[in-house]
Amino acid sequence: MNWIENLLILVGISLDIFAGMECQGSLVAKIDKKHLTLVCGLIAIWQLAALYIGNVLAGLLYINDLARNERFIGTVIAAVIFFCLGVRLIVKAIKNEHVNEHREENLGFKRFWRMAAVTSIYTLLTGIAFGFLETNLMVILIMIVCLTIAVVIMGTYTGYHFGFEHKRKAYVGGAILLWIAGFDVVFRYAMM
Repeated sequence: MNWIENLLILVGISLDIFAGMECQGSLVAKIDKKHLTLVCGLIAIWQLAALYIGNVLAGLLYINDLARNERFIGTVIAAVIFFCLGVRLIVKAIKNEHVNEHREENLGFKRFWRMAAVTSIYTLLTGIAFGFLETNLMVILIMIVCLTIAVVIMGTYTGYHFGFEHKRKAYVGGAILLWIAGFDVVFRYAMM
């Protein structure tokens, strides 16, 4: 896979984090840059670990010397993962969970542990898909850290300035990007 396809997939899964951070940013009285930096680090490390573990799991399931038929199955599984993650984001957009509005003094850390754990499950699945597609792991890991830090900061400030009304757009945008990536995988890799 080339870097544009990788970026498309990683932005798609990162928009889920953006929406979560947008909700958190809408609740704070003032953004403490020290807390924001620590939250960025926490979520970036979780995402990095999940993507790496997913890639390792795929490596255990998928040996490089596979026959063409088995390679085809790996690409189909990767495409299914992207389609399912897109469906999950659409469900979240339709469900549009209510945010209990109450002012917080700072971002804190306790509420981010759960968000980091839940999003890392989907990042783990993405790591498995990347493993099946035999992507360059180092490039992906660098990209996920940079994107995670960017979406945490952008999501927090978007929520702080505009509220949490844009989270549905983030979910739908992420779903569309993941579906495009899924179709790309099907047409480029599975049809070969």
